[in-house]
Order: sequence, then structure tokens, then C-alpha cells
Amino acid sequence: MEWAARGTHLGGVPRKAVIAAVGAFAKVVASLLNSTSVHNADTLLRLVRFRSPGVPLITVSNHMSTLDDPVMWGFEGFPATDAQLARWVLAAEDICFKNSVLSYFFRLGKCIPITRGGGIYQEHMNEALERLRDGEWLHTFPEGKVCQEDAPIRRLKWGTASLIDRAPVTPIVLPIVHRGFEEVMPENFFRGKRPPVPLWNKRINIVVGEPIEFNLTEMREKAISTSHDLASAPTMGWPTSTHGLDEAAQKCLYNAISGRIQSTMESLRNFSKTFLKPKS
Repeated sequence: MEWAARGTHLGGVPRKAVIAAVGAFAKVVASLLNSTSVHNADTLLRLVRFRSPGVPLITVSNHMSTLDDPVMWGFEGFPATDAQLARWVLAAEDICFKNSVLSYFFRLGKCIPITRGGGIYQEHMNEALERLRDGEWLHTFPEGKVCQEDAPIRRLKWGTASLIDRAPVTPIVLPIVHRGFEEVMPENFFRGKRPPVPLWNKRINIVVGEPIEFNLTEMREKAISTSHDLASAPTMGWPTSTHGLDEAAQKCLYNAISGRIQSTMESLRNFSKTFLKPKS
């Protein structure tokens, strides 16, 4: 149902309606039912609104609940109802695209279906690359699944790293860490199930970092050098990348990029503990 994701579908009216409705819902949950504070929101707003034309943006965050997106964009001052500025997001196919109705809705909401465990060369990763080629904003949850424990950032999946490497124009990569969504939409609210509606009177804290700098040319060269030690490792049949990296070199590169993002997000997570005081 990729056709539903096109901005020209029915003149763009269905997309605008869905983004406006979902954005309004996010505003209600984040700013009316709950209290949301954002550190360094200006950086996110500047990159969403005013980055150079043709330069893509990738935001990455931890994944605390099924409501992280869209509610994390519902804080005061963010253009959550603007379909033109709204993010594209990688969404789990087994959750958001279970039937034709859900598929149509989430496609209108600028969601790209991803099969967890399907690998970095699965079909819809090419669609994500196309959005980056167009200079769009893409959000990802590189941990791959929800975790509601107050624990260090887990090892990241390589999908986001591969998009950073394979994008025709190197994207701006902005890390975000948040807390509180696990209380708004707990996984085990009653008998192991989520609540039917978002909970209220909770505190949501969002910490926006600074863009992560990647010298991809240098990192690719190092990956090629390091990969010689992995020549005998099992392969998955990956094609040679557009930059001439074989599978072993790609794995080294994606591991390095992911490690950099993970360590930056962990630093933000630790910072959030000292900067954001818990609700009394």
C-alpha cells in the first residue's frame, strides 16, 4: 500500500487529516493530560524547520512505549499537526500493518513498514532511502523494540547505521532520549496488557542532544582494514555496497556507527538523570 504514502494521494487531503488528528492527539496527551519538559528543544525545532534544502535528518531515540511516537512530538511549540514537516518513521509491520485498514491509516501517517529480523536489505529499507534522498526527516528506534526498564541503552540494530551509510546525502543524525512514556502507556497495566487509553498526570522528560558527526570516508576505510580479520566469518549474502564495501566491511562499519550512536544516547540518558528531577 505504498501508494497511500504518496503526498499526491487524493490531493494530499487524507494525509493532512490524519497528521492533524494524530498531532492533536499527541498535543492532548503530552501537554494537557501530562506534563512534558524538553531540554534543547530549539535544536530539534531548528533542524525540522530550517535545515538546508535537500539535507535529510535522522532522529534516533530509545523506545519506552508504543506511544513514544507520536506523543514525543506533542510538546508545546512543536508543529505536530503540520503534514509537510511531519517525520517519516520506521514502524513494526506486525503491529502497525496487521490489516488493510491499519495499513492505510499508518501509511497516511508517514509510517514505513519494517519487518523485525528482516535484515537491512529488506524491501522497505529502499523506501526509507528514497525519503532520505528527498531530504526528508526520518525517525527510527534503533533498539528495535520497547523496553520499559530503567536500563542502559541496548545494543542497536544495524538498520539505522546502514541508512546513514547508504543515503545519497549524508544525513544529520540527532539523538533523543526520553523518560515517562513507560508510565503513560505501561506494557503490564492490568493482567499483562496495556491500558485502553493513555494514563494521565505523569511527567514526560525529553532530552535532545546535538547532531552526531560522522567522518564516513574515514570510517569506511577503517572498516575495510578491520574486515580482513573477519574474512572467514559466516556471511548473509549481502551485496557489495555503493561505496565498494563487501559484507564483512559493511558489518564493521555499521557496528562502528551503531556504537557511536549508542554511546551518545547513553550519555544523554545519564545526563537526563542529573538534569531532570523526578516528580515529587
